[in-house]
This record gives sequence, C-alpha cells and structure tokens, in this order.
Amino acid sequence: MDFNEFFSDRARAIDTSGIRRIFHLGAHMTDPVNLSIGQPDFPVPDAIKRATIDAIENDKNGYTLTQGIDELQSAIASHLKEDLGWDVPGGDASILVTGGTSGALLLASLATLGPGDEAIIPDPYFVLYPSLPVMCGATPVLCDTYPDFRMTAERVEPLITERTKYVLVCSPSNPCGVVNSRQECEDLLDLCRRKNVLLISDEIYDEFTFPEYCDTESGRKQSASPARFPGANEDVLVVRGFGKTYGCTGWRMGYVAGPPALVEQIAKMQQYSFVCAPSIAQWGCVAAFGVDQTETVLRYEKRRDMVLDALREHTTVATPGGAFYVYPEVPEELGITAQQFVERGIEKNVLTIPGNVFSQRDTHFRISYATEESKLAKGIEILCDLLQGK
Repeated sequence: MDFNEFFSDRARAIDTSGIRRIFHLGAHMTDPVNLSIGQPDFPVPDAIKRATIDAIENDKNGYTLTQGIDELQSAIASHLKEDLGWDVPGGDASILVTGGTSGALLLASLATLGPGDEAIIPDPYFVLYPSLPVMCGATPVLCDTYPDFRMTAERVEPLITERTKYVLVCSPSNPCGVVNSRQECEDLLDLCRRKNVLLISDEIYDEFTFPEYCDTESGRKQSASPARFPGANEDVLVVRGFGKTYGCTGWRMGYVAGPPALVEQIAKMQQYSFVCAPSIAQWGCVAAFGVDQTETVLRYEKRRDMVLDALREHTTVATPGGAFYVYPEVPEELGITAQQFVERGIEKNVLTIPGNVFSQRDTHFRISYATEESKLAKGIEILCDLLQGK
C-alpha cells in the first residue's frame, strides 16, 4: 500500500523536529558531550516523588476531571494570586491542567485558529511554534527579533492584520534565554489590547529566571510578565508548567490560566483529545508549590556565566536572563553555516543544535548548559576551538 496517498496536508507541511534528530544521533554516539537537549540534569525533588508514589499506592490512578484535580486547581489558584495578583478561585473555569505546556499551546491553538487566520511568533522560536498554526490550517507570521532576540511591540505591530488571532511571546525564551523587561511586557500587552488580539505568554521558564533579571518593582523577585499588569487576567492566556523547574519533563505537566470563556473552549479541545492530564503526576505537582528551587537556579546561573565568559572571547552572544540556553553566532569569517558548524562539533563528539531548527536564519546555534559541569566545560572548550577555526 502506498501510504503517501493518505497523508494530510498538515502532516506533509511539518518536518521532523531537528532537536529530536540530534537527540537520536546522540543516542548512537559513544559518550558524547551532549549540549543539545533542554533536559534538566537534577533529580525530581523528593517531596514531589513521594506525593506521586503515594498517589499510585493509594490507587489514584484513574481519570480525573478535565480541568484537573481540585487540589492542584487550588494550589495553582493560590500561586497565581501570590505571583500575579490574579483572584482565581480553585476549581474556577479560568484554570486548566494540561499534558505539558506543548499540549497547552496546541489546545489553545485549536481553540482559536482556523483556516485563513494568522498567529505571530518570534524568530528565533521554540520548534513547536511555527507548526501550531499549520496544524490548525492557519498561517504563522514570524517576528524577526535579531540581533537582541527581544519580541517588542515595535516589532510586532507592523505584522498585525485583521486575520491575526494571537501573539505568542516566551520569556525567558528558548532558544536564546533572553528575558523581556517589564516595559517590554507592558507595551506588548497594550498593543494587543488596542488591536483586539489575544496575547499568549509562554512562561515555562518563569521560575528559572536569574535574580538580576527579575522584576523587583513589587518588592518580590519575579520574572517579568505581561500577566502582572492590572486586568491582565481578562486579556492574557498564561501557559506554565512543572517539567523544567522540577526536573519532571517526562511527566508532561502544564496548565493554562486566563479568561474563563477562552479556557472553557480550550477545555473542550482537551475533553476530546487528551481527556485529562496524567492523574498521578497531578498529585505530585500539588507538592511542587512547596519546593524551593532557588539553589538549583543559582547553580545554573553560574554555569551560564562560565559559558558566556568563554564564548565572548570568540563570538557574539546575547546574555540569557533565564532558562538554560545560550545562542551564540557562528563567526562570519569562518564562512560556514550553523548547520556546518554543528557538524564539525559532532566530529569532535559534541552535540549542539543548529539555528535553522529555530529560525529562518542559519547563523547561530543553541547550547544547552543543562549538563554536568565537567562535561559542560569540556564541550565549551571544544566549541571555542571550533569558533577560532581550529
């Protein structure tokens, strides 16, 4: 049977993830220095493990309500009240627990996009972003953020048309780690309000913002977010998760919060697809809100500093304010693309990701420093030699 005849246009329009290609390549290499995957290298905190194990042992293994268990709904609501100032009662239709943040973004796109619609995303982007509109029959519109990788209102406004449904912003960003300022967040929110466009704020790394890049205006150290301004709960869809902060990426746990009318539509998409987020992981994530990861984040900040200190002698790189990535430029004098640079690294047993996976340009490459310090130092030394043409 010729299965090519059966594939949909949406399947044909989407390529296999470039990150996954590198991931599979690394699985067949002998002890590579893997700086390619955004997989935290610390264990899941014991309190979260224990809560999950208790759920299994107490037979809490069945379906949950689509919105999520009451205990996790209440914990999220309390956190949003403390962190964003949102008054969202637990169990309210303003919150939906999802199968990861990727699942949340897909469901939100299914609920808002259709043929002829447009969605504005940053370039560089997380690999999922341009495929979200395509899977919904809509069109991704790329916002060029080079050279500083900041998605500002000034850059977004010329791209908004009568077909624009949402603007998607991510801070700290993947692949660059760049953090928006408070003013940039406010300007973007004001723009979307004026243009009657939904603003989706992907905040998967919100707890992984380094202290000097936090918004301290409220007197607390918090990541800057368009959701922090008065009335934002009526205009912004916040997407957050647990995997990156607590090391449980494989559990696929996230949530959305925002206007009830919108969240209700997203919940309908979940009812007929994922049904609900994994039950035992939901119980584990209730315990996450009592876990302090400050020391872990500070340890990653030191890794970032080490990587930046080494790279800046040989190339241009924006300072990441969070997450665990840097996105250096391949020096023009080398006369090669980022793809070719990454291939040279593979020859030296070092895995990184070329910029063409995240962008229409192939001038930069992504390094993940979510790896053990001695291996990271070894990999960065090899990459610095390659940046010098050695």
